[in-house]
Amino acid sequence: MAVITMRFKIGLFLILFSIFAAAAEKAVIKRIIDGDTISVFSGGKILKIRLIGIDAPESMENKKSLRNSNMSGKDIKTIISQGKQAIAFLKTHLKKGDVVFLEFDIVNHDKYGRTLAYVYLSDGRFLNNLMISSGYASPLTIAPNVKYKDLFLKSFQTARENKIGLWADK
Repeated sequence: MAVITMRFKIGLFLILFSIFAAAAEKAVIKRIIDGDTISVFSGGKILKIRLIGIDAPESMENKKSLRNSNMSGKDIKTIISQGKQAIAFLKTHLKKGDVVFLEFDIVNHDKYGRTLAYVYLSDGRFLNNLMISSGYASPLTIAPNVKYKDLFLKSFQTARENKIGLWADK
């Protein structure tokens, strides 16, 4: 009976993922820009994708990393190191040429012209949430793109409580 249940679950997952994939926009990874931004080829053009709802630490010194340092009390080298760790984690899940699927919310572009998207790996895992649940990004939901706000907050709380990723005691 357990085998049938597992087969049923796998079958159901494949059906649901196939339905989702048909509705999502297929894209091919070009490169990872930082812990929350990637470049993809989709619809005949190269797009800079900002992962909706997450914020990874900066990987170089700039205004944002300095602001994060001041707000967190961590030195700038720690912030930049964490940003590099977030990129390294992302690179374990994305390689140039990988196929991903893009899901959009209400607003499709930010003030910098980046395309805003939820990204799903070819195996169905939700990359935006994976970054948060693995402790390499924090939730940053900006209305009206709040579709997964509750999921992101819950994943963040779990990662912090369990000291996962950047939240681990070092």
